[in-house]
Amino acid sequence: MTDRQSKIAVVTGAGSGIGRAVAVELLHTGWSVALAGRHTGTLEATAALAPEGPALAVRTDVTRPQDVEGLFAATVHRFGRVDLLFNNAGTFGPGGVPVEELPYDAWRHVVDTNLNGAFLCAQAAYRRMKEQDPRGGRIINNGSLSAHTPRPHSVAYTATKHALTGLTKSLSLDGRTHGIAVGQIDIGNATTDMTARMQTGTLQANGEVAPEPVMDVADVARTVRHMAELPLEANVQFATVLATGMPYIGRG
Repeated sequence: MTDRQSKIAVVTGAGSGIGRAVAVELLHTGWSVALAGRHTGTLEATAALAPEGPALAVRTDVTRPQDVEGLFAATVHRFGRVDLLFNNAGTFGPGGVPVEELPYDAWRHVVDTNLNGAFLCAQAAYRRMKEQDPRGGRIINNGSLSAHTPRPHSVAYTATKHALTGLTKSLSLDGRTHGIAVGQIDIGNATTDMTARMQTGTLQANGEVAPEPVMDVADVARTVRHMAELPLEANVQFATVLATGMPYIGRG
């Protein structure tokens, strides 16, 4: 960060899981945070975990352009600017469904949330960061290990996460001249509701079902904060944070 006192973040998917952990980490360490998610109650529960931090809960469906525009307008109205977007909202979609059985509506929902939603939020953040004074800011996209290597029966999720890597690279290139740094964090098996099944057994590439190790989601949150608090002259382009013993290197 710069020496400015104001550190303003927007965190999407802030009502649970990784988004909640990152939002709380930022609030605990002096950031003001706009919490975005589909349910006001869960956003308020996140804010209650860090009552000392200035938080703004904004009910947002990231697949709706008008909701995204309203989120960033509300953030600037309340806090004055946007220094950070943690582009985190996402969904895995129906699990365990072979590609030939995946309904188009399910595919479209994953694409709309994970890719289109990330684009809409990045676009809205980019507009503010480019025009504000002092200009610039940082966008961190939540990519997932599936941006590199798929799990079985994960075609929609994996396709969107690969696409998110392209979004990250393109935004990073276009943001250079405007003081906008863009990076991506690829996360594997952080302890959240989404990964609860990992500890009891999940399908492996060889067809077996086996439990997988997990890591504390707080370690992810600290990594995101490290990326966020670098000066804009420095950027973590890609970071991979995963449970040490999970079957990722050599998956399949």
